[in-house]
Amino acid sequence: MQNIQPPPDVIFSIPLDLPVPLDDGACEHLENMLVPNVSLWSTDDQEINLSGLSGWNVIFCYPMTGRPGVSIPEGWVKIPGAAGCTPQACSYRDNHTELKRNGIGVYGISSQSTEEQKEASSRLELPYLLLSDANHSFSSALKLPLLEVGGSKLIKRLTLILKDGVIKKCFYPVFPPDKNVVEVMAWLSENQA
Repeated sequence: MQNIQPPPDVIFSIPLDLPVPLDDGACEHLENMLVPNVSLWSTDDQEINLSGLSGWNVIFCYPMTGRPGVSIPEGWVKIPGAAGCTPQACSYRDNHTELKRNGIGVYGISSQSTEEQKEASSRLELPYLLLSDANHSFSSALKLPLLEVGGSKLIKRLTLILKDGVIKKCFYPVFPPDKNVVEVMAWLSENQA
């Protein structure tokens, strides 16, 4: 498989011709489910079990963050819902203070390794933790939709809003990725009370 090198601005922007993902019904079962009792390694070298989180929490799942100097899979921007992970992560970074002020925790989950996530977290100056589902324990337990690219199974982009370990809302498909935080904050402002 041939890899191409993205220009640096592609990592931080949403391509204008990005294909819109369609709702295939793969997340209809998630609302009102209990979060599975699964621990994931975080970018601060701690195990986090999302089922034990109290209060409101936003969990955004994404395929993978791009890195400067590292090739992306061929055709990546043509896969509906694949591109846009870095802009999405940055949008949560940019709104983290407001979410935190309202008592809402934020976590990002991908199947990338903790080391890859640490690089992204440091480079992007993320104020929240990224969690690695490299062995697919979380995505398998919830039967999350996956996409396969270059032999890797990646979580499709979706966002879960949890209240005391119960999934109250699932956004799927998420498009455009960098506007997801706006949808989430609007939903929370109407439903958090």
